[in-house]
Amino acid sequence: MKKLKNKKSKELNLGNNYNNNVFNENLNPIEVPGLITVNLQLFADSGEKTEKPTPKKRRKAREEGQVLQSREMTSAIVLLSIFLTLKIAGSFIYEQLYLNFKIAFIDLAQVPDLYTLQGIRKMFAETVLQFLKIVAPVFAVALLASLATSYAQVGFLFTTKTLAFKFNRINPINGFRRLFSLRSVMELVKSILKIAIVSFIAYSYFSHEAVNMLKTMDMDIISIAVYICSTALNIAVRMCIALLVLGVLDYGYQWWEYEKNLKMTKQEVKQEYKETEGNPEIKGKIKQKQRQIALRRMLQDVPKADVVITNPTHFAVAIKYDPKVADAPLVIAKGQDYMALRIKEIAKENKVEIVENKQLARTLYSTVEIGEKIPPELFQAVAEVLAFVYSLKNKVRAM
Repeated sequence: MKKLKNKKSKELNLGNNYNNNVFNENLNPIEVPGLITVNLQLFADSGEKTEKPTPKKRRKAREEGQVLQSREMTSAIVLLSIFLTLKIAGSFIYEQLYLNFKIAFIDLAQVPDLYTLQGIRKMFAETVLQFLKIVAPVFAVALLASLATSYAQVGFLFTTKTLAFKFNRINPINGFRRLFSLRSVMELVKSILKIAIVSFIAYSYFSHEAVNMLKTMDMDIISIAVYICSTALNIAVRMCIALLVLGVLDYGYQWWEYEKNLKMTKQEVKQEYKETEGNPEIKGKIKQKQRQIALRRMLQDVPKADVVITNPTHFAVAIKYDPKVADAPLVIAKGQDYMALRIKEIAKENKVEIVENKQLARTLYSTVEIGEKIPPELFQAVAEVLAFVYSLKNKVRAM
């Protein structure tokens, strides 16, 4: 019975150890007698981008020209601004066109030197001037709308990195991948939606205006031209409004894709932290080296001290007073425990006086840093110690 129980307990312990090994935190290789060794790290996806982009990642992407921008929204706003300008300034444009035709075909025809080189130049200049008066406001509005929309989405950005040659742009394999990517599918969907929107709006408007279009047979040429322009502008404005809605949806998709592409793996975040903040191990070694250098310099200054005030075993503070350097005594070295012992050893080797004052040594160690002056509240106590040391030195010299 005991052998059977021992056997069962061993099997139970083996099972527990197996479970603990399988679900251990580090996913180390599993080695169990009679089973195949499996390394679960092979199944871990270490390259999955799950972390949000850091500010440095966003800045770098922006410098490289990777910005959040919807061209559909920009195009829709620019076209809408153009057609609204034409609709609002329609009477002005009509007057300018009428004036342009009048100048070209009536007024200039009465010029005596019309068929000379000078007359042709004058006619051309007048025609171009009138044409610029018509198109300049429209172009100005389109330019302002384009700049305002781009600035609202991107802000001010000037970079030439997007113009740099990249081999992957002409790589046929990458091109084939882009052909069947999600972005290509979305571009196809947007194109189909635009065609459908334009077709639906045009069909709806013409169906509604069918009766009025038949009435144009009884109109004069100018009225027909005005009606055609008005109809075309109304259709264009409606199409642009619909495309603007599509542009807003496209902006949402562009934001999602932009954030997705900027995401980082955990390894990239760690690597960036090391590059930005420095490798913690290297920083620790640098700090340790700096402390060693500072301690070495401090110990080198101990022989210059006038006195070393001790606790006597736990604290040691080296004091130097030189009226030419400072108006108060300076702490040039201090240490605790082992470092206090080293300061006292160096002081003895260089015949620097050592004075025991427990309270003063502890206070100086905790309140005054190396290279700092003695605070006013400790002047009296330190002055008494220095006076005692100077008196001892004078006695030695007198002997």
